[in-house]
Amino acid sequence: MGPVGLSGDGDVLAVPPGGPLRGELRVPGDKSISHRALLLAALADGVSSISGLSDGADVAATAAAVRALGAATEPAGGHLQVRGGELRAPPGPIDVGNSGTTIRLLAGIAAGCPFTTVLGGDASVNRRPMGRVTEPLRLMGAEVDGVEGGRRAPLRITGGELHGICWQPPVASAQVKGAVLLAGLFADGETVVREPVPTRAHTEEMLAAFGADVRAAGGEVAVRASRPAPFDLAVPGDPSAAAFWIVGAAIVPGSEVTVLDTYHGQARDGYLRVLQRMGADVTATPTGDRRVRLTCRAGPLRGVTVAASEIADLIDEIPVLAVAAATADGPTRFEGAGELRHKESDRLRSVLAGLATLGAPAEVEGDTLVVHGGARLRAGPLDAAGDHRIAMAFCIGALAAAGEETIISGWRSVATSYPGFVEDLARCRES
Repeated sequence: MGPVGLSGDGDVLAVPPGGPLRGELRVPGDKSISHRALLLAALADGVSSISGLSDGADVAATAAAVRALGAATEPAGGHLQVRGGELRAPPGPIDVGNSGTTIRLLAGIAAGCPFTTVLGGDASVNRRPMGRVTEPLRLMGAEVDGVEGGRRAPLRITGGELHGICWQPPVASAQVKGAVLLAGLFADGETVVREPVPTRAHTEEMLAAFGADVRAAGGEVAVRASRPAPFDLAVPGDPSAAAFWIVGAAIVPGSEVTVLDTYHGQARDGYLRVLQRMGADVTATPTGDRRVRLTCRAGPLRGVTVAASEIADLIDEIPVLAVAAATADGPTRFEGAGELRHKESDRLRSVLAGLATLGAPAEVEGDTLVVHGGARLRAGPLDAAGDHRIAMAFCIGALAAAGEETIISGWRSVATSYPGFVEDLARCRES
């Protein structure tokens, strides 16, 4: 077993097969919580202190955005201090890079500010659907323009003088819910989001924890005009990052991996439930408020059906779950997974291409991904399609593949969420 090797420009990763994976590790701070912590700190009148922020490029884009809006940020003894309060018009367009979360959540704040904000990103973000956010913001009173009438970025938002609405997103989305709730902090009256399918609850949890006027019950979340108070927050580990190591431990013979201090809450533990149904030897031990220690040991898996009602709970983990499904006994069906087409890449297409390279039969039937299972994975050249989750998922698959090295191109995209992935992999293989 040779070492994992990066190319000189950091965009190609060579992954030799073999294992096992062993040891304990901490994954980066949760990306969803990190984004929201920075945005809420910018709204709070005073100094907030945040530790454990995700070190990926997406969260760095949010930090740059709040600075452009007038918040000051300063590292201090392992924490980031953010002085928020009165926001001001940015000096120019805000570039969110590859971060769909940044542009959607920030659109909600921009809608409440009495000035014009222009939001855009890279080619991937500018292809992603924005109408699901801009439509409710217009109904609240914001002026929104953009490509295709605001259905694509860049977006031009002139805010202020909002009024509350009752909104049911047509697509289950924590980002859309978050954008509307953040706009509701500036609006007259009550702003209500109704969710037929529960999504990640980070926005309402954090608003409540930091003193905003919010209530959540019976599939509804409502806010009234208010501001969060300054806060201190230690961000827990990202379960979407932990999923790579849990799947790796499950499929690489002889493995046992523990991931420390990981967030565990609404719509973030779906991948664990799926893996447990598949027969994975994985346990979650509570260690604090919405925090767990995860341990997984290698063992045989079986195919399962993942219903459309579960997809919102594990949308980011489907690529690596598809890798697990490739090794399982029998087929696995991911039903209602069409939203994967609108991520950093068309993830349905990217997953099919990656599985085909590894010798794992799979197909897409409408919006259902079917992985037939029982594959003996083999090494081969893989293209991550500029998508960080595809790159890391198939790196994990490569560890269980027979043959020579698997060469993954497009590895630079991993800096979006997990720049230390290769170093953590090396530690797990040396333990």
